[in-house]
Amino acid sequence: MSVTDDFLPGGELAAEISTTVVRVLARYAGRGPTKARTYRGPDVVAVVLEEALTQGEQTLVDHGRPELARDARHALQGAARDDLVAEIERLMCRKVRAYLSAAEVQPDVAVLTFLLEPEA
Repeated sequence: MSVTDDFLPGGELAAEISTTVVRVLARYAGRGPTKARTYRGPDVVAVVLEEALTQGEQTLVDHGRPELARDARHALQGAARDDLVAEIERLMCRKVRAYLSAAEVQPDVAVLTFLLEPEA
């Protein structure tokens, strides 16, 4: 399998991961992203999220304070860490060894990356 094939989205598991991540983030933010796509490799799961800003975060962006919205989004993703990791471990049946998150507000996009322990 080529590297390109490893990172193609699709399948029931990828859809379930996307749905679950959106659900967890919605619990923390009051609403979840409207778009999510999961990419999987041998030891990595990456979830790309779009249109995730809350009304409050969007207001900050609209009033020239995107750095505050970005900081709030990053803090929220950090607060949700334990629940997100638990869900990925449950769905992948593997331990997550690292969780990394990044968020941008212009455009409204975020990436949550889960590095998995190598398979035995």
